[in-house]
Amino acid sequence: MLLSGGTGLNISSVLNETYFPNKMGDRLVLLGTQGGPFIRSYKQTPSANLIVYKDIPFVIDTGYGATFKLKEAGINLATLKYIFITHLHTDHYLDLGPLLYNAWISGLSEQIHVYAPAGVKSLIKAFWKSNQYDINTRIKDEGRTDIRKLITTHEIKEGVLIKNPDVEISALRNIHPPIDNSYAFRFKLGKKTIVFSGDTAYFPSLATFSTGADYLVHEVMYVPAVDDIAKRRPNASKLIASIKSHHTSAEDVGKIAQAASIKNLILNHFVPPDDKSLTDQKWFDAIKNTFSGNIIIGKDLLQFEI
Repeated sequence: MLLSGGTGLNISSVLNETYFPNKMGDRLVLLGTQGGPFIRSYKQTPSANLIVYKDIPFVIDTGYGATFKLKEAGINLATLKYIFITHLHTDHYLDLGPLLYNAWISGLSEQIHVYAPAGVKSLIKAFWKSNQYDINTRIKDEGRTDIRKLITTHEIKEGVLIKNPDVEISALRNIHPPIDNSYAFRFKLGKKTIVFSGDTAYFPSLATFSTGADYLVHEVMYVPAVDDIAKRRPNASKLIASIKSHHTSAEDVGKIAQAASIKNLILNHFVPPDDKSLTDQKWFDAIKNTFSGNIIIGKDLLQFEI
């Protein structure tokens, strides 16, 4: 659903693989918009996003379900080149190993570069070890290139991660206690800029990082609904305190977007995800008093031209 004049396009929810060059052109696709790791339905799955620029796919976060959502978005997994992980919470990386494996099985022949916080190298190494029997069998029996030689892992720090004349990708450390290495990402692609907040508490520096962006994809928390968790779960006080420590209220999301003068604010990673009273209109109303620009209520498989 789009509010205040958004320009998103729904894409088919059936598996429909398209081989590059992709006729749909340069685009941003929301693959998974649910906040948190608990699976409630396939309609809304944990965090994952996709940018396609000049026929190159960039994946941002790989929460559970990301592999299937990429297929639904028309991506041939063997064409994957770059994956970025904001932080090592499972709702942002749990599908990383399966995604790499499925790219391999799909015919991967070139390097995939994974950019993620410290710890990702051991995470991927453990995935290879847990699947070494199958991997080694397929290499011998099917003549496949060793997948372990096709994945290059970069443990990131704040700053510029990739830079060439047409593409610049940067990371900004955000606020996500108790996780120290958690990042927002900015993609400057030709004349377009897309920023992903990652999971973060209210962080005014993110406004500077996002200044003038065409799209700011920002996580969002509805505080009264988080407080209501106490009514549904016994001993929820510690969980509620944790949620509030590393997520941004709807009103503060609007403040960031307003200060950054961004063109389109896309709400994403909705917290809490299980309160059925949180309609699109309620999210919109919570933002509009602090942000006067275009507000888009994110949905899985919603895409935008860039």
